[in-house]
Amino acid sequence: MLMYPAIDPVALQIGPLAIHWYGLTYLAAFGLFMALGILRLRHEPYASITGPGAWQRRDVEDILFLGVAGVIAGGRLGYCIFYKPAYYLSHPLEIFAIWQGGMSFHGGMLGVLVAMVWFSRTRKRPWLQVMDFVAPCVPTGLAAGRVGNFINGELWGRFSSPDLPWGMVFPQSGSMLPRHPSQVYQFLLEGVLLFILLWIYARKPRRMGQVSGAFLVGYGVFRFIAEFFREPDNFLGILALDMSMGQWLSLPMIVAGVAMWVWASRRTN
Repeated sequence: MLMYPAIDPVALQIGPLAIHWYGLTYLAAFGLFMALGILRLRHEPYASITGPGAWQRRDVEDILFLGVAGVIAGGRLGYCIFYKPAYYLSHPLEIFAIWQGGMSFHGGMLGVLVAMVWFSRTRKRPWLQVMDFVAPCVPTGLAAGRVGNFINGELWGRFSSPDLPWGMVFPQSGSMLPRHPSQVYQFLLEGVLLFILLWIYARKPRRMGQVSGAFLVGYGVFRFIAEFFREPDNFLGILALDMSMGQWLSLPMIVAGVAMWVWASRRTN
């Protein structure tokens, strides 16, 4: 059994200015996306596209900017709608209080989808081609976010067996019993493993939509598994069929991913 190390969430304090580790993990996520996006330009079909529609570094920069906006807007709205709709309906102005916390990955993903629709239309590129470009570059950002969750000592797991060697006590949870370090599980599954599988899969030419479908299936499955070990939000608990909100939101992702992959595989052009 391990004890949570109680890491100071503030990485650097300069007078009234506090730089938090969580913010640095976001910067790391953006930097990783930019680096991987530049490498992705060498993959097919992007490396072979020439003329006015050729992919360039500027496209990666624009996608990153729009993606950040989509993550913030969609993540916040998703949290308000999926997790606390009644509260934010009564306190609508607090929707904009993002400094109070409360972001949803599934909402952030929807925000990114909308942002990429705008990008594809303004650049006159197929939307699925854009999403296939983005998908393999996302998991490292998810991994960085889970590191931030661990540093903050939040989103801890459910109670574990006392005999589990890596069971961890999170005093901030209000209990001194060991729990699953679910942030680490999600870091390894949704971050590291998903990145490795997607990057290897996307390096070879695929039919348009297959890489995006693989991402949806991969993330949905890994998140569904991780939710068995993650403590559900106390204001929601376990929902119908003994599943958490995260699991219910992951199911449509898996179904959509399978449908997209099958549809893409059967396309003739």
